[in-house]
Amino acid sequence: MSVGAIASLVAMQGDGGAGTPLHPLVNAFMNGTATVLLLAGLAAIKADRRELHARLMTGAFVASSIFLVSYLAYHFGPQKELGPTAFNGPGPWKVAYLVLLITHLIGAVVNLPMVLRTFWLAHRERWEDHKRWARWTFPIWLYVSVTGVVIYLVLYPFNPPPA
Repeated sequence: MSVGAIASLVAMQGDGGAGTPLHPLVNAFMNGTATVLLLAGLAAIKADRRELHARLMTGAFVASSIFLVSYLAYHFGPQKELGPTAFNGPGPWKVAYLVLLITHLIGAVVNLPMVLRTFWLAHRERWEDHKRWARWTFPIWLYVSVTGVVIYLVLYPFNPPPA
C-alpha cells in the first residue's frame, strides 16, 4: 500500500469496526509493521546483508513516520473532541497499564531524535558511530513499537466496559 493511500485512510474520519475509531487501528498496524521490519533488519545486519538491512530499516522508519502522522492527526486534528480513551480495568491492572503507557511515551519521545541521529550517521557512512548509536536506539525503538500494539489491544479489544 502506498504512503498516499495510507495517508488517505488516516485522513478519513470513520469507524474501525465495533465502534473503534480508524486512527488507533492504523496506528497499531503501523507499529506492528515497524516491529516486523525492525526484527527483519536486525536479522539482515547479523547476516551481513547491509543493503537489505538499509531497506528494512528505512521501511521501519516509514512505518513509524506514518504512525506519528496518524497519531498527531487523531489527537490534534478534527477528531480531538472524541477525547482520550480511558482504560477501565481494576486497580492493579490500571497501574500496570499506566506504567506501560508512561514507559511507552517516554521511550517514544527519547527515541525520535535517536532514530534520526542513527540514520544520519548511516547516511554519512560513519559506521562505528552508527553501530554505537544503534545499540541503544534499536531496543528502545522496538520497545516503543511493540508496546504501541499492546496499548491498542488494551484500550480497544480487551478494555473492559466502564463500571
